[in-house]
Amino acid sequence: MQMHKDRPLVVQSDFCILLETRHPNFDEVRTGLIRFADLVKSPDNIHTYRMTSLSLWNAAAAGMTTEEVTGFLERWAKFGVPATVKQDIKRFVERYGLVRMERLGEDLLLISEDVEVIKEMVSFKSLRSYGLCQVDTQTLRFSSAYRGLMKQELIKLGYPVEDLAGYSQGENLPIRLKNEDTSERTFELRDYQHSAVESFYREGSFHGGSGVLVLPCGAGKTVIGIAAMGRLNCATLILTSNSTSVRQWKREILQKTEVTEDMVGEYTGMHKEVRPITIATYQILTYRKSKDEPFVHMDLFNKRDWGLIVYDEVHLLPAPVFRVTADIQATRRLGLTATLIREDGREEDVFSLIGPKRYDIAWRELETQGWIAAVECVELRVPMPAGEMEQYQAAEPRHKMRCASTNPAKLDALDKLLNLHKDEQVLIIGQYLEQLHQIAERIGAPMISGEMAHDKRETLYGAFRSGEVRVLIVSKVANFAVDLPDAAVAVQVSGSFGSRQEEAQRLGRILRPKPGANRAYFYSIVSEDTKEQEFALNRQLFLIEQGYQYRIEFADKLLSQV
Repeated sequence: MQMHKDRPLVVQSDFCILLETRHPNFDEVRTGLIRFADLVKSPDNIHTYRMTSLSLWNAAAAGMTTEEVTGFLERWAKFGVPATVKQDIKRFVERYGLVRMERLGEDLLLISEDVEVIKEMVSFKSLRSYGLCQVDTQTLRFSSAYRGLMKQELIKLGYPVEDLAGYSQGENLPIRLKNEDTSERTFELRDYQHSAVESFYREGSFHGGSGVLVLPCGAGKTVIGIAAMGRLNCATLILTSNSTSVRQWKREILQKTEVTEDMVGEYTGMHKEVRPITIATYQILTYRKSKDEPFVHMDLFNKRDWGLIVYDEVHLLPAPVFRVTADIQATRRLGLTATLIREDGREEDVFSLIGPKRYDIAWRELETQGWIAAVECVELRVPMPAGEMEQYQAAEPRHKMRCASTNPAKLDALDKLLNLHKDEQVLIIGQYLEQLHQIAERIGAPMISGEMAHDKRETLYGAFRSGEVRVLIVSKVANFAVDLPDAAVAVQVSGSFGSRQEEAQRLGRILRPKPGANRAYFYSIVSEDTKEQEFALNRQLFLIEQGYQYRIEFADKLLSQV
């Protein structure tokens, strides 16, 4: 086997790929790799990626071919690509679309040119309850009522179905964007936003209309969702993570379209408005009086003839909403997210029920183009005082994380960071309310938590956006969909257990473009030699996966000059 010392990749037979981080083409190769592989380890010199069936199916759904994947690997691999790996890549990539779903009257068909595949599906006991009926050697027939469940089951069996059964149009609703042939040109879609919309829409064909768009926070996912609504012109149900996000969506819709306010409804704990465009929270949909009673508001899915359902922050989609989504596969579905990673491991359900990945763009690519800020990511390690370390070591395993997260030595480090960035807008984010209250009292800054009324939250967000408030402290309630465009510095003093999705949201709070140098700073204060440091490795994975340089510093060294 010929060796190419100047290449940065080692492709292993177990589907793992090693990438040298110090190679001059690191950024280019990393950007290509994440199209079809997931980052799993990220020590300083070598990053480890792994291809999976799902990562290759998503690549295939986004338009990548076997030749593109293997060609990329062969171009950059030191020792070439093992023949068995090339065979398996071909097998997985070509599995997507090997079985397609089409409509015939009130029923659906499963069709494959490979007669052996049809024979295998007939033999699966788990599919018999869906009333499969063999039409011919290449076709199976079943009731359209099982459209979602069939796709869920088949992906578990290794057959990601290409759904070409079409969609209902839903209730007609003209949604005219204000940038279309009007004198009031309030916004223009950026090139990548236009590409994202078109990747979802696909000229209105059966190949479009369902799927997930992956873009960083600050890239304008709300704008992309609104533009998709403008392409389809139908009644739309938007599901999002919290009431603040509901109001943000409503504000953007009214600013960027000619839709009038009486056509946009909020469906939350405070309001129950069902209108041609309705924006609801996941929390209200999954509300029930007790775990044995039905979900009170899940019938929202049937209260209008929706033509489109938008799942904002689709990686947070609760399990009960998956179950309902399985029943509404004839409605177009758009998922928006900064990361496909789910903490519950249900990425396959997103693929089969919302749709495959249709578009993604590297965060660093947007940074290079100036659409988002250049971010410096620093993990600041702080030692625990002797007495606190004794308590930490004596604590029950389930209490160790809290002990480490609330290390009082973090407060001195925070003081110095605030002094270092005394002329910039700073967002302090944490998990534990007692710690955040202590910080608020110490530095005299306002704090937002879930206990605060929404109106008061909005007032503080507004004051922060205007610059009236320079430092704002927020609990995890502000992880998602909060419009804080002027935040230049984020400091997380504590977080949940290494959540990569949480890291995506917190980083997103500072990504919007900044005047001048267009730079931002993202600090994580971590207790040294504790469980918190271990969990930080997982969060670090996400940042490196997105192309950011992640620097580890020790507090006494970094802040000694402050």
